Amino acid sequence: MELFKPMNISDNQPVKGKVSEETEHVKCLIIGSGPAGFTAAIYAARANLSPVLYEGLQPGGQLTTTTEVENFPGYPQGITGPEMMEDLKKQAERFGTDVRWGLATAADFSGRVHTITIDSIKTITADTVIIATGATAQYLGLEDETKYAGSGVSACATCDGFFYRGKDVAVVGGGDTACEEAIYLAGLCRKVYLIVRRDALRASKVMQERTLKTPNIEILWKHQTKGLFGDGVVEGVTLIKHKGEPDESEVKISVDGFFLAIGHIPNSAIFKPFIETNEVGYIKTIGDSSKTNVEGVFACGDVMDHVYRQAVTAAGSGCKAAIDAERYLSEKQ
Repeated sequence: MELFKPMNISDNQPVKGKVSEETEHVKCLIIGSGPAGFTAAIYAARANLSPVLYEGLQPGGQLTTTTEVENFPGYPQGITGPEMMEDLKKQAERFGTDVRWGLATAADFSGRVHTITIDSIKTITADTVIIATGATAQYLGLEDETKYAGSGVSACATCDGFFYRGKDVAVVGGGDTACEEAIYLAGLCRKVYLIVRRDALRASKVMQERTLKTPNIEILWKHQTKGLFGDGVVEGVTLIKHKGEPDESEVKISVDGFFLAIGHIPNSAIFKPFIETNEVGYIKTIGDSSKTNVEGVFACGDVMDHVYRQAVTAAGSGCKAAIDAERYLSEKQ
């Protein structure tokens, strides 16, 4: 679940980095520093690919905003997100990965050698590129979402739902993701409020039926979130019911957890002129591999996975990307 800032770049025009005298060539360039990026680095380093990894806007990715991680294998007592990412970083560095601070701001995959511009200044050319830039969860834009981050606000029910077992929670959204998250949480929590802005769900028919049939899910139709409240942690949500209508009113509900389920934005914008993506922007890979439509360019983690979005699946795909990169280089020799 790696966090990487999407750039505002046209989907139709190739992107060239700024001309710079500072140029470096590497065998394997990894962009992104979440579980996918660091796992790719571990495998690439052990395969003598001398990987260079740029950490991006938020070193460690989205897991650095998670207080406790209990579902990653190897940590029986659990571990904080920042600690786990630091462990992965140290392991990657142990085998020789060159981990650097920097943000990829432009890409050019039009030639035989792949070019990435870092911070609009440094030009990196690479024989292989592993894209592990992740996806960014969409938020409502409320100040309270930042205030209670890690203290009741989450964008991943599968990651954090266990901490709210037996409690009341709220989920925001009306699509398939929101319904899936609500149903998952309903199996753990006492009650789940599904906050829906409209008077109907956008989810598929089957997901609507499952949601409506789940007894401990209460749908709050035509409600919008105004803010959160609580002393240090989330204790409730303030909602506006029938906003803009004559019977508009303010409603408060008591909850211990507030889950955002209004989608993710894959951080693929700078690659789109060259790399095939789906309609949302997730990078398409070939078959079960990490290969993209551009030879020598591979994708792993949340930037190409819109289904699972878990640290362990991201790590697994990072392993695949490094192995694919090593095999690609071997075949070119």
